[in-house]
Amino acid sequence: MKGYMGKILHVDLSTGEIHEEEIADEVYEHFLTGVGIGTYVLYRDVPADADPLGPDNILGFTSGLLTGTASFMTGRWMVVCKSPLTGGIGDANGGGHFAPAIKQVGYDAIFFKGVSAKPVYLHVDHKGAELRDAAHVWGQDAVVAEEMLTKECMGRKKPRIALIGQAGEKLSLISGIVTDAGRIAARAGVGAVMGSKKLKAVVLNGAKRVKYHDPEGMKSYSQTFAEKVRTASMPPIIGDTLLKVIGHIAGHNRYEAPSDDSSSYALMKRFGTHAGTQLSIIAGDSPVKNWQGGPADYPTRDSNKINIRGSGIDKNEIRKYHCAQCAIGCGGIVNLDGVERASGKFTHTHKPEYETLAALGPMLLNTSPDSILYLNELLNRAGMDTISAGGTLAFAIECYENGLLTREQTGGLELTWGNHEAIVTVVEQMIARETWLGDTLADGARRASEIIGRGSEAYAITAGGQEPGMHDPRFNVGWGVDYSANPTPGRHTNGATAYSTLFLWERVSYAPEPQRVLKEDLTKPDPEYALGTVLATQYKMLIDAVGGCIMGAAGGVNSWDLFRMLELATGWNKTADDYMEIGNRINTLRQLFNVKHGIDPKDFLMHKRIETPRQSGPNRGRGVQMEPIVSRHWEKHGWDPNTGHPTNETVQRLGLDQFFGEVVR
Repeated sequence: MKGYMGKILHVDLSTGEIHEEEIADEVYEHFLTGVGIGTYVLYRDVPADADPLGPDNILGFTSGLLTGTASFMTGRWMVVCKSPLTGGIGDANGGGHFAPAIKQVGYDAIFFKGVSAKPVYLHVDHKGAELRDAAHVWGQDAVVAEEMLTKECMGRKKPRIALIGQAGEKLSLISGIVTDAGRIAARAGVGAVMGSKKLKAVVLNGAKRVKYHDPEGMKSYSQTFAEKVRTASMPPIIGDTLLKVIGHIAGHNRYEAPSDDSSSYALMKRFGTHAGTQLSIIAGDSPVKNWQGGPADYPTRDSNKINIRGSGIDKNEIRKYHCAQCAIGCGGIVNLDGVERASGKFTHTHKPEYETLAALGPMLLNTSPDSILYLNELLNRAGMDTISAGGTLAFAIECYENGLLTREQTGGLELTWGNHEAIVTVVEQMIARETWLGDTLADGARRASEIIGRGSEAYAITAGGQEPGMHDPRFNVGWGVDYSANPTPGRHTNGATAYSTLFLWERVSYAPEPQRVLKEDLTKPDPEYALGTVLATQYKMLIDAVGGCIMGAAGGVNSWDLFRMLELATGWNKTADDYMEIGNRINTLRQLFNVKHGIDPKDFLMHKRIETPRQSGPNRGRGVQMEPIVSRHWEKHGWDPNTGHPTNETVQRLGLDQFFGEVVR
């Protein structure tokens, strides 16, 4: 009666054996579910020398502790594994409707090890779990394969399916796992791990209910939150022109201060994440031209095409949709009628997210909205990460610009900035792993630079081997902390930048209230700022352990009260401080996983290009030296500031030795 199902499912793809494991309440109380139970199993069961694409690696699909309750913004799922892209712990987050389905078949998570001799999929319903032949869907894109499996496995209700497209099958290290006809848990190369196991899909069709401590209390709280979202609104004047003005103001603002971000509910309801694209470009938040440019390189007259209306995103929107347990509904389906190259092939696509627009737009100096909409659907169906695809293409273009790639190697393509026709062709080659260039780029910028050589690593902008999210640390140094200090590098969703909007200082006894400070001062290793980034990161671990959505959390704990929802689900009588310690424990165990697997945390520091100050634009004069900032973050986390390894004192205080004996540190 605490929100979790009490057991997990194990599938050995080498032998075909399937068995359940009951999980002790003590484990749930220390790690919750979601990323917590996922990290617990990975640390316990994946040997240190495991090949990420071999049989010893484990791939886990996890639901959140609050998923399946009457709470809102808690319907997301996680996939975990040893990442083939970074070599450390890998996890990716997905929306849609797959998360509740895991608990509806009776489990908090499903874990796979081994390698199947042939393509298979796992089917679980009220009758049990079995592996089925997947030869007929192997080779199909994720949307087509999902349609086929839905028809094949239809029961009393529609099954929920997670699966890979061609990119995962071909072991692209920048491939993800797809649900809901094109929504992707995209990062860390999780799709390649699934492909290496010859596992095409996980098909779930159950009807079990989640039991928890106080259903009436949860319903009452959720009604309050839903009303807050329903009444959130913005003036009709909000549009292209005003967002440009806001972008200019943000770009010239030299200060950071606490802010209530609950207004984001109205923005997300109306537009979705793509609303901030033009604003971010103008403000200097969006990386331009492979992290070396600025707004002047992608000027207003061009960036105006990649905005909330001019790109056709909103005016061509067919319908909006919500993920499971969502009160906001930032998703949408966009008509592709008349979109070049899509016509006759695709009829619609998911509304592109900000990250996709930025990675395939200003990052490449691409001003063709048609090409971005087409690529969005193409990459969704193939199951390839749009952030890494954009970052890798930017690397390739800069290599071509500097003579490190020849026209012979590009197959005659003029791989230049903004050449959207060449960009589309190369992406198609990457998905198919056809041509030398497509095969070389299919594993991301770092692997491609190792093949091309000749100093090309100077253009491979990664953090620990993963292309960073579309936010420049020279605009907000917290992005650099997210990319460089976390056990999963390169991710913009690690949480460090969110502290000033979370209002944790009103609930957590030791959390400092952030002050209004100069952004330039934040590039220095300030201990109070470092503590804020640590607390926000630990809070993000709680979000990922309950199935939470960052769009709900953006309003702060006084709007989306994670601590209260956990109490209503569990009845544990824990304080906010107690729950924050769970977030600390999960993140520390993720770092210990990396140490166990031979990762030097300092190798995750973001590419040194961000140390070069911009010569013009909103980030003029700003360069970020990440090493001292990361060192201070580690120290405040209870990790050695020089090595990033969790200290003996921290491991013992968090009780990790009682679960795993002597941990590697």
